Amino acid sequence: MLLPKAIGYYRSIRKGSSSGRHVRAVPPSVNRALTILFTVSIISLTSTLPIFSPENIFGLTQSRIQIPTDVLFTRLQPLRPYGLTDFDNALRQKLLSLESRLLYFQYGPDAIANCLFCNAEDPRSYLYYSLTSVLIPHIFNLCVLGLVTSGLFVGPEGAVWRTPATIGAVVLAAAEIWILSTYNHQDNARATRIEDVDAFYWKMRVYHGVAIAALDAVIGWVMYLSSTNRAFVTPLSASERIEGTLRHLESARSKMNATGVMRNTIARDAGLRARTQAYWVDEGRMMGEYMEDREVVEGVNNALENRINIETISRDAATYAENLMVAFGKSDGSSST
Repeated sequence: MLLPKAIGYYRSIRKGSSSGRHVRAVPPSVNRALTILFTVSIISLTSTLPIFSPENIFGLTQSRIQIPTDVLFTRLQPLRPYGLTDFDNALRQKLLSLESRLLYFQYGPDAIANCLFCNAEDPRSYLYYSLTSVLIPHIFNLCVLGLVTSGLFVGPEGAVWRTPATIGAVVLAAAEIWILSTYNHQDNARATRIEDVDAFYWKMRVYHGVAIAALDAVIGWVMYLSSTNRAFVTPLSASERIEGTLRHLESARSKMNATGVMRNTIARDAGLRARTQAYWVDEGRMMGEYMEDREVVEGVNNALENRINIETISRDAATYAENLMVAFGKSDGSSST
């Protein structure tokens, strides 16, 4: 499914230079969208820092997963300046069996302490409780992607990426739920040291934040490339090319008319006409002096001896003139725009 898309994107990049569209600056609407995506990406990455993660009381007290509950919270109490909190007491009532401790590393402390309908005999109940906390960041990111790819907010530059962005956000959410539901928490039962325990819940928090930030970064990158005509460029249609050609011809005609008006003005004004005639007289005299210079005469003789191909020179001169006119037309088009 992805291979044809990748081939199409590669071909669009190859055709970008010949599509008739020129590289431009980032439109203001796309710039706003990129700022929003950058902000959300930074927030997602910041949320993966340990300071924003829930405490792992087993890691905090360096206790084995098989440690007695009273000993575990006795070790935890000196780390609480104001004594054990209500949350700690709720965990103390739930972490009585090895199964509940294994589920603690899969679903995190909040699900173990606060879920009223969950019990260790039905591990799926913790999954149902955790769905809300898992989906909320993905739903928020989906809303952000929907905003930055909205035709009303960004325009056609963002609207073309609405479907890929939506699919990417949904795939991320579905992948996280699938990984969470298929994880085998019993693997930690054989761990005899805290270093051997797989802190699945805390790892998934990091993967979750990085994945959302990466998705937003990719969407922002492709929006930047497409909006500036650096890649994913749609070639100009026949009507657009005809319109551009007519616009250039109209500009050339206007300049020719302006040149004709200027020449008529010079021809009718005695002072300007005299200055023009004087210029060409001086030009002829100077060129005659140059042609009589010894170095110039030797250069001409050498050129004649080397049998320069006049046809090649004429062709090169014609090519240079055509390129000059094209460049002049492009600069005129951008200034008029």
